[in-house]
Amino acid sequence: MSETAIPFHQTVRRSTLAVHDRANHSPFMGALFDGRLRVADYARLVEQYWFVYNALESTGDALVDDPVAGPFVTEELRRVPHLAQDIRFYGLTELTALPATERYVDAITATYDWPGGFVAHHYTRYLGDLAGGQAIRGLLPRVYGVTGGGVAFYDFRELGPTPRFRDRYRALLDEAPWDADERARIVAEVERAFELNIAMLTELWETTEQPAA
Repeated sequence: MSETAIPFHQTVRRSTLAVHDRANHSPFMGALFDGRLRVADYARLVEQYWFVYNALESTGDALVDDPVAGPFVTEELRRVPHLAQDIRFYGLTELTALPATERYVDAITATYDWPGGFVAHHYTRYLGDLAGGQAIRGLLPRVYGVTGGGVAFYDFRELGPTPRFRDRYRALLDEAPWDADERARIVAEVERAFELNIAMLTELWETTEQPAA
């Protein structure tokens, strides 16, 4: 099969598998899934997400009328209201972005005038939340005893059936009128988005009271 015959969503996925795997296996995430963090450490991740998703969703609001980026802006995907619930649950008051988070936010807001770049960051965050994020949703009550709230961020019931949504999303990626050069730029920005996420997770780990191995 020629490169031009490969659906773009498959190109993006295949081209970013390595960096995606590194993000999933960062020390912070490894400790989270091993049950070696404190609930307060997870709450610090929620705190950082607050800044990332505010940037992403405000950028989406600015691009909602763009013929290419606009269709990706889905009301039911919004995470900021859900994060607000989790922030209240964990008792977070004065929120502070880590330097790595600030760099991540800057990269997102820089796509106000680049619809393809916005889609790259949108894809990286939301499809990841719909996949691996669901494992965290189940982990928090089972391993960390978080009950009565604290997992609103991962609640996507408003979207309806997740497989159907993913199919629509992939179709949008495949049908967008990007030429080969723009597609290459978007793939590079997806890789960059993963690297920025890894840097944020790394800084979280480095500023966390290290659990015993």
